[in-house]
Amino acid sequence: MTTNRRLVFLALVGAGLLWGTTVPLSKVALGWLPPAWLAFARFALAAAVLLMAGRSRLRAAVSPAIMMTGAIGYGGSVLLQNIGIEQTSVTHAALLIGATPVLVAIGAAVLGHSVARPLAWAGFMLSLSGVGFIAGGQGSGSSLTGDGLVLAAQLISAGFTVSQARMLRGRDPIAVTGLQLLGAAFVVLPVALITEHHATGAGSAAAVLATIGLVFAGTVLPTSLFAFGQSRVSADVAGAFLNLEPLVGGVMGMALFAEPVGAVQLAGGAAITVGIGLSSVHVVRSERRMGAPSLASGNNSAEPTLAARTAVTASGRGTTPPGRPDSGLAVATLQAPGEAPSVVKRTKLRSSARAGAGRLRRRANTALRRPARRGRRARAGRRGSRLR
Repeated sequence: MTTNRRLVFLALVGAGLLWGTTVPLSKVALGWLPPAWLAFARFALAAAVLLMAGRSRLRAAVSPAIMMTGAIGYGGSVLLQNIGIEQTSVTHAALLIGATPVLVAIGAAVLGHSVARPLAWAGFMLSLSGVGFIAGGQGSGSSLTGDGLVLAAQLISAGFTVSQARMLRGRDPIAVTGLQLLGAAFVVLPVALITEHHATGAGSAAAVLATIGLVFAGTVLPTSLFAFGQSRVSADVAGAFLNLEPLVGGVMGMALFAEPVGAVQLAGGAAITVGIGLSSVHVVRSERRMGAPSLASGNNSAEPTLAARTAVTASGRGTTPPGRPDSGLAVATLQAPGEAPSVVKRTKLRSSARAGAGRLRRRANTALRRPARRGRRARAGRRGSRLR
């Protein structure tokens, strides 16, 4: 695996781990800010940081499609997720978020962007079963409405992930992410102004710290890392690393909200890790196979160049005088593939290894013009003889 590919995988792993903190942090921050205002604060502050970091590349990334996908993909999904988290438990939310990679793979296959291999599908299902293990055995604090809102948010997020590869093509990931978060902030702000006129409660130190952590550790870093990784791998492979979210969310939920932990939860974490390996192993194999085709294509592309530069020795009689070093160069023009080049005119050149390609071309062009000059002189001579 090349260094670039390692960086891509590390970025995707980091994004999955950091995004796993968003559900517990949102649960704490919702004790201070209502769902829409929390989403606006999260997006506005994160967009300001990313736009400042990528300000030199914003002009190439600005487009209505970028802003629209960010408004729907980030703004719509996180707003629904915040409302759902407020009405359900952290573990239930983590379970539903764990379904996102499977939804991404299905969406990519339906739209024809990429089709995961059977081994990858086995990894998706294994990771999903691991999420089920982590969430197993608990039912307090959850509701059907909250679960439905979180699931709807994951459907939007999966569609956004599938379309993001086209948005990132040829653009800077930091600039694109900053613009998309800005679009999300613009969409969420009217909802917050209309539906939520005041804060949910007093701003405790834990809630303020959770909000700050949600902006930087839950938004700025993971969105940038994931955009970098997704610009270099297919949507289904990038989506596989989203399975780390429920693993981190489940662990933080057990630690912060006193949810039970046992062998079942540990087995679920192991299943998620193995599933990620299975769903991304074919990328490593394809990376190793990329070297051979590139070498073959390089040899094929070099053939016409060598043929075009072939020096064909010829003389007026078609032979070179014996004992004399060959110093002739004939200009060869390539015909159809497989057809021999045709010799135009022999030009005597100085034998020198230091003769540049530009000098050779100029002398060859001069040789092509000489027959025309000689023909004009001969015709002028014949006309002069007739006049005499």
